[in-house]
Amino acid sequence: MEYKIGSIAGDGIGPEIVREARKIIDRIAEKYGHKIKYEDILLGGASIDATGVPLTEEAVAQAKSCNCVLMGSIGGDTSTSPWYRLAPNLRPEAGLLGIRKALNLFANLRPAVLYDELASACPLKEEIIGDGFDMLIMRELTGGLYFGERRTVEENGKKTAVDTLTYSEDEIRRIAVKAFDIAGKRRRKVTSVDKANVLDSSRLWRQVVEEVAKDYPDIALEHMLVDNCAMQLVRDPGQFDVILTENMFGDILSDEASMVTGSIGMLASASLNDTKFGLYEPSHGSAPDIAGQNKANPIATILSAAMMLRFSLDLDKEADDIERAVKETLASGYRTGDILSDGCQLVGCSEMGSLIAERI
Repeated sequence: MEYKIGSIAGDGIGPEIVREARKIIDRIAEKYGHKIKYEDILLGGASIDATGVPLTEEAVAQAKSCNCVLMGSIGGDTSTSPWYRLAPNLRPEAGLLGIRKALNLFANLRPAVLYDELASACPLKEEIIGDGFDMLIMRELTGGLYFGERRTVEENGKKTAVDTLTYSEDEIRRIAVKAFDIAGKRRRKVTSVDKANVLDSSRLWRQVVEEVAKDYPDIALEHMLVDNCAMQLVRDPGQFDVILTENMFGDILSDEASMVTGSIGMLASASLNDTKFGLYEPSHGSAPDIAGQNKANPIATILSAAMMLRFSLDLDKEADDIERAVKETLASGYRTGDILSDGCQLVGCSEMGSLIAERI
């Protein structure tokens, strides 16, 4: 098969980690007989340096011409970089927000996986970790409280602030469909998180999710209130497969879930629209302090590439190969500096990519 993949190197360590992810994709293509064409796209600080703006219309058009897009990290040192002396709408992160909007990326996927080899980094007790956990948080990305009407008014000398949480039936349905589709590629369980005991928006959320669930009789659905979910993530994280939730709840819960893995350098992410198209990137930042030093951990970007193969290109076997190769490399004791522990061998960014590629 032939695929066109957008490639956004980004800023800081972005070019290094994307280079290693592409090394892995190329190895997969060689093994399975696929043909990959990369479309290099400028975004963020790199785009500012080249064009004066963080996102151009050309870049959006390039992304839309691809089957999917792999991206490194965006941004720089906010205290020293000249990018942050620009107006907010001209800073690197504005480009990221802009491309998400232009591509209608409404579904954010954040896996949280605890690898056996990194269990010692998990802050939870061993009896809680058990056999580990592998969950995916599906967060609605373009609606809810963050995008509702807001205002601050003064009445009788007192200020009052109002933020509006709004969801339509269609917004809920499309993210629910994504969650059930992806659960079908995993362990076939969806936990829908809301606050239906208080909020009208959550009651509608629960109603629509139940309607969607009727089309997926082989996938288990449970509802959980958000406060209980926050507790269960640290009490029994192994119970979760796919967690489906609205924007603000997902923002908070995904950060909590990332912390219990013990290493942000291992965390992939994706943002999808209502087709197979997605933008795939690591959850961590651009780490400008170590850029160009071959110290970055490329695994989050490599795992993002695996998600890209699975969810945008339907190459499940190929994605399995990448995830297996990552586990085998960790089991062999190789570590970048951020996940280094006693008895393990320190390797750089490029070495880690090569070691994983060798195991595919």
